[in-house]
Amino acid sequence: MSQATAKKFVRTPWVQSVLAWLVSAYLGFTLATMRWRFENREVVDAAVAAREGFIACFWHGRIALAVACNRVLKKKPRRVLISNSPDGELIAKIVAPLGFPAIRGSSTQDNRAPRRSVAAFRDALRFLESGGAMAITPDGPRGPNERMPEGPVVMARMGGAPVVIFGLAAEPTLKLKTWDSTRIPLPFGRGCVVFDGPLSISRDASADGMKAAQVEWEARLNAAQARAEALVGAT
Repeated sequence: MSQATAKKFVRTPWVQSVLAWLVSAYLGFTLATMRWRFENREVVDAAVAAREGFIACFWHGRIALAVACNRVLKKKPRRVLISNSPDGELIAKIVAPLGFPAIRGSSTQDNRAPRRSVAAFRDALRFLESGGAMAITPDGPRGPNERMPEGPVVMARMGGAPVVIFGLAAEPTLKLKTWDSTRIPLPFGRGCVVFDGPLSISRDASADGMKAAQVEWEARLNAAQARAEALVGAT
């Protein structure tokens, strides 16, 4: 079977549904068996306790680990912004049963299926206004890996919402050969989440101010990620 044929097969709806069920069940079991450490938890506890919504930022390659944050988000409504691509469909089906229903859309523009980028952005803003936690992967769905685009800064400015950084790491993990080096945790390991923030941007921020926030937020997310990996001894 060629790579193209295999990809087409995996994207078949019934195959995706079976794969999603298996991966979701695996992650639910694995994350429950792990020992988790949450550093700077007061940052996210304050955001969860507030009536206002907030934006949760973590890198795309750590999306499988982010589900563990259910225990700190408690009853705070949460959604995750996921690409409207076929691969995004699989991810959405995996994380929904684990407590992260998706808003589907992407800022990526190409000639594939419609991306709903504008509609998804508006849905995310409305969800923030209702007091929910909006999870986004700034570098998704196609990279560049671990780079902060302007999207999260624009969303924070327009929504008037604070941003909380999530640095996520686990050991041991399987490191997939994907553009984002996706990490899949193995059972009975150790996990760590390092929080940072809240970060904010003024509604009347200038173009230079937006760019400065973009650079700062990328550096702080990378720092939180490095700290989390150091704490679990990730390789």
